Amino acid sequence: MRRGFKSEAERLADRVRTQLGLRSDVPPDIRQLAAHLRVEVIDAQELVGMDSLRELESVQPGAFSAATFHLPGGRTVAVYNPCNEPARTISDIAHELAHVLLGHEVRELQQIGGHAFFTCDPEQEEEANWLAGCLLLPRELLLRHAYAGADAQTLADATGVSVPMARFRLNTSGVLLQARRSRSTRGQ
Repeated sequence: MRRGFKSEAERLADRVRTQLGLRSDVPPDIRQLAAHLRVEVIDAQELVGMDSLRELESVQPGAFSAATFHLPGGRTVAVYNPCNEPARTISDIAHELAHVLLGHEVRELQQIGGHAFFTCDPEQEEEANWLAGCLLLPRELLLRHAYAGADAQTLADATGVSVPMARFRLNTSGVLLQARRSRSTRGQ
């Protein structure tokens, strides 16, 4: 990840919350954010049928979470896999919206064994993951929970995100260390 991106992502997420009229410690409703960005969010079963999605999931679990398509006429569509849990789906959609916010280009299409696959630019995927976390769990919200001693499960329950997303943000944002130092400074 390029130098300075993490701070840039925090600022971008704050700007988006401001545009939506949200406080800096309030995560956006992900579908409200999609509408704000003029991205249509579509359940993949509307396009290919649930049996096909379940078959793909059984052949290669996790092979498809979500994808964004820029269609003719300026229409942008984020398609998500309904086989995932709702909390995971929120992260998947946030990831796709992060690609849109970052202006990432359409991924490369390759033919492998006669089948078409979208390949991912690893750096762009990492950036989208990071920004999705910033969008869903703002730093001020994380700090409030970290000072209260909340763990990933408690944070996930309170915000509707997945436990892995809550754990990721708690562990990588530095808020746990900040809260621990604050408690030791105050002699707690």
